Amino acid sequence: MGAWKRETFACGTGACAAVAAACETGKCNKGEDITVKVKGGDLIVNYTDEKITLTGDAVLVFDGITEY
Repeated sequence: MGAWKRETFACGTGACAAVAAACETGKCNKGEDITVKVKGGDLIVNYTDEKITLTGDAVLVFDGITEY
């Protein structure tokens, strides 16, 4: 599954959507931790009828200064 947006190393929204679609089509089981491999590292998604939970590392990938 792909998403048309700027590239990120770990798209949590896309990972959650991919797992939800996989569960709804019977390719994965609801209520189980599903590992989604992305450029920035593994994301763990758990999808149920009540909620979707995303777990993964949060790291600084950019630091800068802007003028306004």
